[in-house]
Amino acid sequence: MAENKSYKKSSFGPAFLFLSKRRRIALANYYEFCRLMDDIVDEPNVAQPAQALDYWQEEIARLFAGRAETPLSRQLAQDVKEFDLSQDRFLLLIEGMRADLQGRQYASLEDLEWYLYRVAVIVGLTTLDILGLKGPQAELLARYLGGAVQLTNIIRDVATDRSLGRVYLPEDLLKQEGLTRADVLAGREAEKTARVLSKLATVAEKLYARAEIQMKQLPRLKMLPCRMMGCVYAKNLAKIKEGGFQIKQPVKLTKGEKLREVFNACKTTLFA
Repeated sequence: MAENKSYKKSSFGPAFLFLSKRRRIALANYYEFCRLMDDIVDEPNVAQPAQALDYWQEEIARLFAGRAETPLSRQLAQDVKEFDLSQDRFLLLIEGMRADLQGRQYASLEDLEWYLYRVAVIVGLTTLDILGLKGPQAELLARYLGGAVQLTNIIRDVATDRSLGRVYLPEDLLKQEGLTRADVLAGREAEKTARVLSKLATVAEKLYARAEIQMKQLPRLKMLPCRMMGCVYAKNLAKIKEGGFQIKQPVKLTKGEKLREVFNACKTTLFA
């Protein structure tokens, strides 16, 4: 099987170098699937996103029945067999993408966890499957780190999501500040919105801390991709926080800032 080397263009590329070629291929294939699902619901040039998700839901069924049609799903079929990936690793992600298209609203943080599991925790679980880590400890790490990363994305992308007609901020937190979903969509009450984002950031920070504790209980080298992800996203959250959560456009790390966090993750993993 040819190796998909697109990961080398990413700042996370060094983490892959510590993995076997076969694990690198499997991770690259799964991340390509995740990116494709994300593009279906986010990119304006997809004419019928719901139907595209329908196709992929059916294609995953074909994949597990040994009748995959696309080159990507045929590659994924080999990964499924070798790394014992379950069907829900794919179908739950598609379910989360459907929620994006439907404009699903979340009454509380507990309600939002339904979404976090489908679009982030499930990705973490699959990553750990491919790394050879299963069981309760892996489950906890995926929940902590996946939840933290996705909350960071929600905070960072408030303006972008607004342009798509989407609001992921829990309704109860909005009500505490006297806000409505319509206020967020219209970009009104920036200071009140910032206070809601600050509350979500506090939750994310606690999850990052729990994830770090959990990573210390798992094999060091296998944690390198996870720790890189955690370091980069936690730093991004800190940068947003420093700006007072005044987000008119996504706040992102510079290449230099990201590389410093990658280096810190390597140092902590290899020498701590």
